[in-house]
Amino acid sequence: MRPGVHVRRAASSDLEDLVDLCLQARAESGAGRQLCAADRGTLHRQLAALASVPDGVVLVATCDGEPAGMVLCRLLRPGMLSDAVVLSLDAVYVAPLHRRRGLGHAMLQAAVEVADAAGAQDVYAAPLPGSRGMQRFLARLGFAPAAAHRVVSTGALQRRLALDVPTVARRPAARGLEDLIERRRRARARVGADEDLARQTGASMSMQVTRAVHRRRPSPSSTTTS
Repeated sequence: MRPGVHVRRAASSDLEDLVDLCLQARAESGAGRQLCAADRGTLHRQLAALASVPDGVVLVATCDGEPAGMVLCRLLRPGMLSDAVVLSLDAVYVAPLHRRRGLGHAMLQAAVEVADAAGAQDVYAAPLPGSRGMQRFLARLGFAPAAAHRVVSTGALQRRLALDVPTVARRPAARGLEDLIERRRRARARVGADEDLARQTGASMSMQVTRAVHRRRPSPSSTTTS
C-alpha cells in the first residue's frame, strides 16, 4: 500500500462521502438503476442498512485523507443451494482522480481479510459490462469467469412473455396437423394396397373361369350321329 492510502470500515460519518462515490460510479458507468439509486436520501438509507447488518461490509478508502474509493460487499452464508461461505463484492470503485495509486489493491486486500476471517472459501465479483479496466484488474488478481449475468426490466419481461404465449399455444396445433397428414398418407397407402389386392384377385378368378370353360368344351375330333 502506498503512503497516504488507507482502507477501513465505514463509519456513519462516511455515509455522505460514500453517497458521492456511488453517484460518481453511476454517472461513469451509465448502468443507471442497475448500479444504484439516483436519490441521495435513498442511497444514504441503503448504505446505512448495509453497514449495520452482520453480514454487510462497507469499506472506504482514503488517499491523503480524502475519500477516494469504496467496496460494498456481503458475506453469503450456507443456504439451500450452497454449503459454503462466500464473499460477494457488489461494488468496487475508485474515483478517477485517485486511480493508479494502489487503492484497488488495498481495498481488495482489506476485503480478502474479511473473507478469511469469516471462513469464506471464495470471493465473487460482478463487474458491470463495459468496465474494461475493472475486468482487467480482476483478471490480473486471478478472478476467473464463473457465470454470465443478464438483466431485463420487469415491464419488458411481462411484454415478452405475453407475446410468447400464442407461439407456445400453436405448437400442439402444428403437431396435430403433422399427425393428420401422416394419417392421410397411411390411409392412401392402405387404399392403394387394397386396389392392388383386388386387381390380383380379379385376375386370378378370371384365369380360373377360363380354365373351367376350356375343360367343359367338347373335343373337336368328336362326331354327331342322328
